[in-house]
This record gives sequence, C-alpha cells and structure tokens, in this order.
Amino acid sequence: MAQKGVDLDEETFSCSICLDLLKDPVTIPCGHNYCMKCIRGFWDGKEKIYSCPQCRKTFKPRPVLVKNFMFAALVEQLKKTGLQAAPADHCYAGPEDVSCDFCSGRKLKAIKSCLFCLASYCEKHLQPHLDEAAFKKHKLVEPSKNLQENICSIHDEVMKMFCRTDQKCICFICSVDEHRGHDTVLAAAERTERQRDLEESQQQIQQRIQDREKEVKLLQQELEAINHYADQTLKDTEENFTQMINLIQKRSCDVKQQIISQQQTEVSRVKDLQEELEQEITELKRRDAELKQLSLTEDHSQFLLNYPSLPPLSESTPSSSINVRPLTYFEEVTAAVSDLRDKLQDLLREERTNISATVTYVDVLLPEPEPASRADFLKYACQITLDPNTANKRMLLSDENRKVTFKEQHESDSHPDRFTDYLQVLSRESLTGRCYWEVERRGFAVFIAVAYKDISRSGKESRFDLSDKSWAFFCSPNRFSFYHNGIKNSISARVSSRIGVYLDHRAGLLSYYSISERMTVLHRAQTTFTQPLYAGVWMNDIVGDSAEFCKLK
Repeated sequence: MAQKGVDLDEETFSCSICLDLLKDPVTIPCGHNYCMKCIRGFWDGKEKIYSCPQCRKTFKPRPVLVKNFMFAALVEQLKKTGLQAAPADHCYAGPEDVSCDFCSGRKLKAIKSCLFCLASYCEKHLQPHLDEAAFKKHKLVEPSKNLQENICSIHDEVMKMFCRTDQKCICFICSVDEHRGHDTVLAAAERTERQRDLEESQQQIQQRIQDREKEVKLLQQELEAINHYADQTLKDTEENFTQMINLIQKRSCDVKQQIISQQQTEVSRVKDLQEELEQEITELKRRDAELKQLSLTEDHSQFLLNYPSLPPLSESTPSSSINVRPLTYFEEVTAAVSDLRDKLQDLLREERTNISATVTYVDVLLPEPEPASRADFLKYACQITLDPNTANKRMLLSDENRKVTFKEQHESDSHPDRFTDYLQVLSRESLTGRCYWEVERRGFAVFIAVAYKDISRSGKESRFDLSDKSWAFFCSPNRFSFYHNGIKNSISARVSSRIGVYLDHRAGLLSYYSISERMTVLHRAQTTFTQPLYAGVWMNDIVGDSAEFCKLK
C-alpha cells in the first residue's frame, strides 16, 4: 500500500523557546512539546511556580520530564525525508493581493491568472498549466481580481467579442442574439486598434513633455540673462552717478530703484511662467505613466473596460514659444546715464523722461501667448497673393492671384525667380512678425509651405519638402506629414480641406491647423527664422487640383 505523504511545516516541529527543531523532545502535562534542555532551563529560573511558556498553565509540583520517543522518532524521520518549508509571510495574500483560488486555509499570493479557467494560481497550483499539454493554449496573465468581469452576466460565457455599436464587451452568443446586426469584432482586434491610438497619445504627451522641458531650460537662460545684465547695469550706473554726486544724487537713487524694481518684476514674471510649465510637465508625466500602465495590461477585456474611463488629453494651452538669443538688458540706461554725466544739470531735465522709459522697457524675447481661438487668430490675418514671376509655367493663377491650379499647357516665357522643375509658387508678400492665413485645397495632394526668398529655383534643393530653407505641410486624401530639410514627421489626425497657418517670426513658431467647426492643431514647428518668409504652394500635375488663399474678414 502506497504511503501517503504528509505536508507539515517546520514550525510544527520547532521548540517555541529556542525556535529550532526539537532536540530530545518532551511533552509537558498541558500537551505542548519542548526540547528537554530548553524547558529545564526555563523552569530552573523559576521559584516554585512552573508554567508552560505558550499557554501559561501552571504545574505544582514541577513535572517530571520524560523524553517523547515517538515524537523524537518522527522528527528524525522528517529530517531525513525533508520538511516542507513554510512560506514566508510575504508569500501569503494580503487584502490588496490576488489570492490563489486553489489554496486551502491561509491562501498564498497568486502569480498568474488564467483567462480560460477564470481562476488565479499560486506557484504550486500553477504548475499543471506549465507542465500539462492540455493547458498549453490557456492564456496566462498577471494576477487579476477582476476575472469575473470577463463573464457575460446573461449567458455566463467569456466575453471575447467587442460591440463597436454599443461600445461594450460581449460574448459570442450576444453577438448573434442581442447584438445581431451590430458592428462586432474580436476583443483582441479592437484592443490592437485602440493600442495604436493609445501609443499615439503617449507620443504626443512625450513630445509635449520634451517641448515644455526645452522651454523651461530657455526660461532659465533668460532668467540668468536678466539677472546678469541687471547686475551689470547697476554697477555701471552707480559708477557714472558717483561722478555727478552733487548734481544728480537724487536722480541716481530714483534710477537705481527703477532698475531694481523692474528686475524684480521681470524675474517674477519669468519664474511664474517657469513654474506653470513645470506643473504641466508633472501632470503630463503622470498621464504618461497611466497610459503606460494601461498599455501593459494583457487582459483585453480589462483594457477595453478601463480605456473609456481615461479622460481625453486636453487641448494644450500653448505657452509662449521661447527663443533665446544673446540679450542686452538695460543697455539704454547705461548710455543715457553716461550722456547725462557729460551734460550735467542742464540736460538732466531734458533726459529724465528718456531714462525712465529705458529702465521700464526690457527687450525680453518671450513672445505673447499663441492665440487660443479662431477669432484671436484672425486678429493677425494677412491677405496673401501669389507672385506670377515665381509660379511654374504649368501653374495658372486666378482670383486676383490668390488661387492656383494645374494647367496642361504652359507659357514659354521665363523669369529668374520662376520655379522650373516643380509645380511651386511663392507669395508676393514677405512675412515677419505675427501672421495668420488659411488655404482651401482641392484635389489629390498639395504642400502648404513657407520659404525664404533665396530658396533655389531648380533641382531637388528647390523642393519645399527637401530644402533647408523651407517648411512644408503635406496634405493628401489619406496621408499628412510635415517636412523640413528632408526630415518627415507623420501626422495622425483628421484634416479638413481648409488649413490654417500661424507664424510668429520673432519667436520662431510655425503652426498648422485643421479648420472646420473648430480649430485642431496639426503640427507645431519651433526654430529660428533668420530671414523674412514667403507663403508657398506645391501641387501635383493633376487637372483640377487647386489651392486658394482665402479672404479673411
């Protein structure tokens, strides 16, 4: 007859005094077991009151200790066959842990959940899933408390389908019953599609984090520049006014106070903006962590159940794009004070207004915030007309040179400004400062671009998407991209037929928007523009394709 194994842990055969395996075990009258040496030592320290260390029962007189030979033999036998180690406390399931569904008594932590069995397993009970061929096709995922949420409450079946019509997980019976005729797919397929959306959202967040971190760094540079030039100006001003002590002592104090006050104002403004950007970075990182956690969820149903609860990424409230160049703060103050040193009191009255004005004005390079609404954008609207001398010979200009279409026949005249190899054209107007315009496109594909006047007129270096002197947004029925110097940035967004373009030349900001019922940002490019820009269009040689610069009210 086969001997049945006994699962006993080490604690069962340990002395509660020395916490080691029993040596010469003895059983005292209350039934507890100890090493003979340990219990003797425990009682030897007592004065006529002998008790059990565990249950505190007292004995009088002192019990006679006799070795428990059967218990000793059992301990020796188990030493040879090996004791089953008791799990450490951290292996047992706590209130927040997923427990093993097959453990009896105190349950161990589950290390995997099975989406097929809808049960969770500790390491021991998981072993059949790893060893037996019958379980090879079962889907094991990280431990989950929500397995029952995968079961259809109506048909008691696993919900492996997703109804796009009702936006909910369903079982196969639901798909041919209550959801018949609905747009249904496998949950795994829907997960794959939404995973792509999630990854795109992550990329947008990560890009925004990088943009904001770059702006914070630029703000720090500006802060240092403000302090440096302010400190230097204070020093120079004090030296100049020292030479005019008797004549302009009072004015010296006034100007000094103005400089310090303006310095504090500018430092406070920059620090406030810096703090705002850092808070946004913190929030974006938190959102990124949430999306990352969701993207790692292996349970498709849990992914889809949690996906709709994620709030959409809010429209970024664009902070000022920041572009730092070598700055000279309060330079005019030094010049004005030096001039006063020579002209003394007669010129003091005349120049007093100039000094105050130059102290108050600080040439900071933080541009105004980007407009927030279409009405705000329209405040910077500019009317664009195209230059016939730059238009390729196969491009036809019309509607007061605001519209361009492809034509099969071309003129024979030439002009040094004309694009010869590609269907491209530039505007008459040069663009500096803050400008906004809109282009209505028709047909297969079009580039909506800005470029320097000296862009090449022939060869690949003349193409708006390849040149380092142009920035171009490409639109086609199913593909949208932004190009500069041959570098492509793909854009995943719905794009209307009307594209808005916003330029802040001084800040080096170029933004493209899809214009429909609301404005949707498509792409923002941050750089440094060194020349005036000109609006441009590139199009395909397809009859009927056109692009028109809209009249904006």
